[in-house]
Amino acid sequence: MRKYFLGLILVTALLGIGGWGANRLYNDLQPLGGTAVPVTRVKKGDVNFSVAARGNLQGGNSKVLTAPMTGSPQLIITSLRRPGETVSEGEVVAEFDTTEETFKLREAEADLAEAEQQVIQATNEALAKEEELNYELIKTRADLKLAETEMERNEFVPVMVAKQNELAREATKQRLDKLEHDYNERKAAAQASIAIQEAAKKKAQVQADTAKRNIGMMTLKAPISGYVNIERNTNSNFFYPGLILPLLQVGDNIRPGMGVVQIPDMSTWEVTAQISEEDRGQIVLGQPSEMEVVALPGRKFRGKVTNLGGTTGPPWNRRFECKTSLDDPIPEMRPGMSARILIKTEVLKEVLWIPAQALFETGGRKHVYLRADSGFTPKDVELVRRSESQVVVKGLTEGQTIALTNPTDRGETKQGKKDGGGAMKAISK
Repeated sequence: MRKYFLGLILVTALLGIGGWGANRLYNDLQPLGGTAVPVTRVKKGDVNFSVAARGNLQGGNSKVLTAPMTGSPQLIITSLRRPGETVSEGEVVAEFDTTEETFKLREAEADLAEAEQQVIQATNEALAKEEELNYELIKTRADLKLAETEMERNEFVPVMVAKQNELAREATKQRLDKLEHDYNERKAAAQASIAIQEAAKKKAQVQADTAKRNIGMMTLKAPISGYVNIERNTNSNFFYPGLILPLLQVGDNIRPGMGVVQIPDMSTWEVTAQISEEDRGQIVLGQPSEMEVVALPGRKFRGKVTNLGGTTGPPWNRRFECKTSLDDPIPEMRPGMSARILIKTEVLKEVLWIPAQALFETGGRKHVYLRADSGFTPKDVELVRRSESQVVVKGLTEGQTIALTNPTDRGETKQGKKDGGGAMKAISK
């Protein structure tokens, strides 16, 4: 009988110890459950910090097609490919109104035709003048020969006649000397007239060539095979920063030199994302990134940051453009596909970390609720670095148990008792 009672007492004691241990283990490990405070433990290890964003696929190494510099202050788009449309090298992408340049070309061609006729006329006139000069020279030389022949008879003719012969010879000789002296000058004047008309012809030719070149420049062709990425119309609403400008379209007026279309190279891909200005200081060129294309589930792609753009947008939503390369593209990719991008900004080695929701801030104090035998006690900690899900801290020890929610919100006192009517009691008081 005595042995029976001793055995019963021993079994009861073992059951009590086992129940206490199970309850302690349950409280330590239970994250959820009824009104119990969910808890976790302080962990030590490597913590990866990253910036997540959503972006779109597009080809890399873009070739920008700009409005031609034709001398006109404004150009009108008359033809434009659709956004995202694929084009081959040499295909027409955009065209501009050529009415003004066509008029200039016709005017220049008319001037050129007239100048060509003027050159022909000046050349013929110069030839005629040269023949006339040659004829006058030949005739004057013949007249001088006749005058000299007449002078040979002076001793046989009256004095008056002889004097007339001498005067005739002298006048003919003077006329011949003048013709010979003026011959080169008169010939040069005729050539100068030809040169003037030749200059007018060259001017008209240059104007015609310029008009033809401008007309050719008003047709933009794809320098490489790719797809069409239409630029935004910065020629309108230019003085309203933060406003999303519309894409260029047929009928728009644009300035010479203004970007019209980008043709990204489809042999290389990149992801463009708009990231909050708050994360600007964490991202630098060359940082590795991981990407998931929404339309290609189950595939992960790698790359690195290649370009950081300027910050734009309204004051309450400032963002900057971030481009990342894509190292291992596949044929199934298409321009404009949505992608989730994760940029790895930093890795802290062997540090203490806790879930982000386990860190609380009250009156500028950063603290956690540390579990003790009598309940939860606030414990001040030093914040080293924070991410969306993890917080690196100092002031704790690996393995310590902390609350994931504020125990006071559940009525958990230092004695670990539930004060279920605390809120109503406070109201009633």
